[in-house]
Amino acid sequence: MQEMNIEAEKLENLAKKIKAWGATLGFQQVSIVEPDLSLASDRLHQWLEKGFHGSMDWMSEHGDKRYVVEKLVDRTVRVISVRMDYLADDKMIAVLKDDNKAYISRYALGRDYHKVIRNRLATLIKKIKDDLPEHQLSQRPFVDSAPVMEKPIAEQAGLGWIGKNTLLLNEDAGSWFFLGEIYTSLKLPVDSQKQRNQCGKCKACITVCPTDAFPEPYVLDARRCISYLTIEHKEAIPEELRPLMGNRVFGCDDCQISCPWNRFATPTKEDDFTPRHNLDSPSMVTLFNWEPEEFLDNTQGSPIRRIGHERWLRNLAIGLGNAKGSEEILHQLEAKADHPSALVREHVKWAIRQQQEKLKPE
Repeated sequence: MQEMNIEAEKLENLAKKIKAWGATLGFQQVSIVEPDLSLASDRLHQWLEKGFHGSMDWMSEHGDKRYVVEKLVDRTVRVISVRMDYLADDKMIAVLKDDNKAYISRYALGRDYHKVIRNRLATLIKKIKDDLPEHQLSQRPFVDSAPVMEKPIAEQAGLGWIGKNTLLLNEDAGSWFFLGEIYTSLKLPVDSQKQRNQCGKCKACITVCPTDAFPEPYVLDARRCISYLTIEHKEAIPEELRPLMGNRVFGCDDCQISCPWNRFATPTKEDDFTPRHNLDSPSMVTLFNWEPEEFLDNTQGSPIRRIGHERWLRNLAIGLGNAKGSEEILHQLEAKADHPSALVREHVKWAIRQQQEKLKPE
């Protein structure tokens, strides 16, 4: 292949440029790896066999494209793995303790990270192409998209280690960051610096999980995970899990908030991740009263929009049902008791029963 004839010195210099360009584009870390995903694929199959993926059928699709990189992008021999910090506030615990507030996972407070990072990776790809105009390269960017095993790739690239909460942890940055990848046919020199697993005996993430979604360390049962239930799950949320969800209406960060390594997390410098519409500390009732058009307007360019207004109301109804007894909340719920959606009606009626029980005179 043409790119195989590029001299080692030129590739070495290009690798240095890629890291410098990446830093300029706002990535906190850029690393190059020749991934071996055989062990990760074995673990994935074991996880799927136990049904821990719930309704996420796409996790079992695409055959071996998920772990044989050259089958996903032709001629891939290296992956450029990047991370970008996203934490933009420090109100998490205060919001979780206030059941009149809605807790929204911190990654979703600003602009959709898929767009932000994909655009930066596209710029990085263009810089690589411009540096080697005479070569026909095969390159493609990914941001939590397509069948890419981004955490195992990032772990092998030295961006951190996969912790007991199944998230990537970094000794200098905790876990409040996004990942992205560029699959490339360039045989770039790989980075050998790795981070060893430093979870030790700590089980903070496991013990703090509201729904006991970790059957064992390093294994997540998505069917019990609040992030899965509020974002990926399209049907009714199991009744026995609803009281455990508290005021978490879009995602859950408890296993990150409790992680000691997040003491080292650095606030993001990206304006795109700045909270919009007061979503870092919003009133539950206010969000529940967003009409469909208002929901679309206020979630434009946000990852929240993907769940749609119907599931937004489903999640908020559970949050309102879990709030302290309140005549105002009961009134707001009753106003939507005849909502056109059967899914919304079911969760609203459940929430009404919870509020009525709490408001009974002792």
